[in-house]
Amino acid sequence: MRVLIACEESQEVCKAFRARGHEAYSCDIQECSGGHPEWHIQGNVLPLLNGNCSFTTMDGRTHEQGGRWNLIIAHPPCTYLTVSGNRWFNVERYGEKAIQREKEREQAVDFFMRFVCADCDRIAIENPIGYMNTHYRKPDQVVHPYFFGDPVRKATCLWLKGLPVLHPTNKVEPDIIKAGTTSYSGPAHYARDENGEILSWNDPRTAKARSKTYHGFALAMAEQWGVMGEDF
Repeated sequence: MRVLIACEESQEVCKAFRARGHEAYSCDIQECSGGHPEWHIQGNVLPLLNGNCSFTTMDGRTHEQGGRWNLIIAHPPCTYLTVSGNRWFNVERYGEKAIQREKEREQAVDFFMRFVCADCDRIAIENPIGYMNTHYRKPDQVVHPYFFGDPVRKATCLWLKGLPVLHPTNKVEPDIIKAGTTSYSGPAHYARDENGEILSWNDPRTAKARSKTYHGFALAMAEQWGVMGEDF
């Protein structure tokens, strides 16, 4: 299968599919941090969604996609779509900042819907619980990393086209919800740097660390959706 993983710089999902013999490519406006520039397209993913395109990976090689992708997995940015950010849309309290944020949410919605409308038979779109659950439709399923071996609570919605829901592969005990968290499902884990030190909530690296796909979740996608030559 030829697989496009959109908005993924960590390459966690890309590597999981590559390990199973698929020709997978990650794409993001950022450089990849997964160690495989030969599989990473740094740039705008939208021109690639419908296939019939050419692209250059970070190692300088040009590739041709002569037809549609067999599978697209998308992780569109959730900054303006999460329920946790709803308070910032209060115009009476935040004025112009709220108006600007509303415009940015409209752009985020449009970006999300470009994946929904992509010309591909098998599409998975991942996002936290948020605005798209009501603005678009309810997701096909909600999963947590602890369904797949990582003891973390992180409610993740999946909107699916032509794909089955994911089945838990290794359910483990989730982390304990910390007292005083701002969200009922707030996880007890913290974002950490490369040395294992806990990052502060406003460190620019925190959002990047929290957005990464957990290894077990990525493996489940590759194992259950990466079935070559078989019908779902």
